[in-house]
Amino acid sequence: MIRFEQVSVTYDGSSAPTLRDVDLTVPEGELTLLVGPSGVGKSTLLGAVSGLVPHFTGGTLRGRVTVAGRDTRTHPPRELADVVGTVGQNPLAHFVTDVVEDELAYGMESLGLPPAVMRRRVEETLDLLGLNELRDRPIATLSGGQQQRVAIGSVLTPHPRVLVLDEPTSALDPAAAEEVLAVVQRLVHDLGTTVLMAEHRLERVVQYADKVLLIPAPGAAPVLGEPGDVMAVSPVHPPVVALGRLAGWSPLPLTVRDARRAAPALRSRLTGTGPAARPADAAASAPPAFEEPEAPSAVAGEGRGGEGALGGGPSPRPTLLARLLRRRGAPTTPAAPSAAPAASEPVTATALAVRRARREILRSVDLGVAPGETVALMGRNGAGKSTLLSTLVGMLEPSSGTLTVGGAVPHRTPPADMVGRVGLVPQDPRDLLYADTVAAECAAADADAGTPPGTCRELVSALLPDVSDDTHPRDLSEGQRLALALALVLTARPALLLLDEPTRGLDYAAKARLVGILRGLAADGHAIVLATHDVELAAELADRVVILAGGEIVADGPTAEVVVSSPAFAPQVAKVLAPGHWLTVAQVAARLGAAPPPVPGPRDHPPRPGRTYRSGPTPGHAATGPTP
Repeated sequence: MIRFEQVSVTYDGSSAPTLRDVDLTVPEGELTLLVGPSGVGKSTLLGAVSGLVPHFTGGTLRGRVTVAGRDTRTHPPRELADVVGTVGQNPLAHFVTDVVEDELAYGMESLGLPPAVMRRRVEETLDLLGLNELRDRPIATLSGGQQQRVAIGSVLTPHPRVLVLDEPTSALDPAAAEEVLAVVQRLVHDLGTTVLMAEHRLERVVQYADKVLLIPAPGAAPVLGEPGDVMAVSPVHPPVVALGRLAGWSPLPLTVRDARRAAPALRSRLTGTGPAARPADAAASAPPAFEEPEAPSAVAGEGRGGEGALGGGPSPRPTLLARLLRRRGAPTTPAAPSAAPAASEPVTATALAVRRARREILRSVDLGVAPGETVALMGRNGAGKSTLLSTLVGMLEPSSGTLTVGGAVPHRTPPADMVGRVGLVPQDPRDLLYADTVAAECAAADADAGTPPGTCRELVSALLPDVSDDTHPRDLSEGQRLALALALVLTARPALLLLDEPTRGLDYAAKARLVGILRGLAADGHAIVLATHDVELAAELADRVVILAGGEIVADGPTAEVVVSSPAFAPQVAKVLAPGHWLTVAQVAARLGAAPPPVPGPRDHPPRPGRTYRSGPTPGHAATGPTP
């Protein structure tokens, strides 16, 4: 169905091809999972299947890619639309219409299908993805996860033979992700659809894969094989595989069920080894479970235990990022916004309610956040997590109740006075990035915060040491854009930091770096509230978990107590080692006195190449796309 013949893709400004000499056949009628660290060319490979590379993105493609016998060099994406359906990382980039039902029908209208067929398929898709109640809703009013489901549905209605998915569950809560993956399974098993899926959250999808396609490093030869065989050597793997490596299990488990069958001996070791301490106590001296051991910290460039270490002992040295934030004086704006938060709790909400378009999104929310505390907001899509963050930052006005952030009422306080109290990193970091270069973004951030020139640039250097001033923000990877947006927000030294789905698009190594950064900020007294569907991140980082449902808080307590008691939000390690309160591989390793298992393969990868592309004919079997 999909055949790569000695395919290489090169972008201008890159010293080497993003993909090099890829030669493989993707099995027909199977689910093939594409994995690898960030920046190795996964999105490029997916784009080559749909014809977007090079016809839309530009660049030079050498070799040959055929899909159902059609050569993508001579068939642009519009001539592959009846064969290949594609959903990218950003669902908003897919939408053409304004209403859910219209969006589901649009692709079929473009293909000229009969109205009766269109109506039947729209109804089938609404039921398959649980979208029936949203059919008449404007897409702009949907949550991020709901939009992702609509984007998937819009490519399912034409019934393509090949489905290309780039992180399809990244914005979905665990239950919604299971529903989407069940639909994908049904397409594969019942209809024989060929699915090629890239996904960073392997704990969700690896058990469903028929084959795994690993790209271990930029330009490296891909490895296609059985999921268990590939996971045994992959530099990226889910926590259940990391636990199996630590325990020495063979074969390595890919599912919680398989791991539980192998776990009795490990449970005995955990309950009979070392002092009788709560499992969560071990986390303070252990690195994140998804950290790549011995890798230098992205914050300070030193090993664990030094500056920027992701773990730390009882009295860790302050991180470089923390020292940079402390070294700067208070902002020079007349309002002196950073002075107020020190005297007040970062967040105090009582009986808070928020209405949007005559719908009550939040009701009777009581929430307090202390300095240095990290709180994870969890719940299904549409539960009100993003609305709560927007209200805390002052973008929305409460309909009732009381809310203070750093002693101020957010929606009544001028933004210049709030900048030192609270900062929000949105779900899509590009919402904060408007300038053409990193230097220009930093200059604007310094001006907005009233800080001395160079403040933001120093933070960016600490978070992104390899990114130059003249780099365009759109040329950064997802993780790099997140780090840049975080630096822009931190320039004003807000006492409260809000993050909306911060791990969307990040691989395990990038998540480990983010955990290290946020732990350092919390140790320095910053309160952190993050809305996330990533249960592994919440287990690794949060002191407390707050679960929202229907706009109300239904659970609020220490992370171990809340997530272990919830089947939907429990991390893999907790499910395997229940009823114990073990949440991460790092906690297990610390209790056993063992280091987390080493990760094979390269740790560091160059930034994604710039988007200035070659055009014109090239020697050999080459196809080139337009120069933007």
